[in-house]
Amino acid sequence: MKAGLPLGMGAGIAIGVALGLALDNLALGIGLGVAIGGGLGVTAHAASVASEKKSKRDSDGGAVADGGSSDSGGDCSADGGGGGCD
Repeated sequence: MKAGLPLGMGAGIAIGVALGLALDNLALGIGLGVAIGGGLGVTAHAASVASEKKSKRDSDGGAVADGGSSDSGGDCSADGGGGGCD
């Protein structure tokens, strides 16, 4: 999710306003909401980036068919079954 930080900030401020109203201290609630929202947003963004990297790595083919390794990281199955990627 590319919009992790804005959504996290919005959710955090909403939580903070509710907390501030309940405690009769709106300024403290908004401050806590911004802090909570920043943490939520950064966490959501980091999880999104990790998920994108994992899906990209899984779609690249993973391992070479003959057990060898390749510097290019691509699929070497089209080279006629020989030694590796040339």
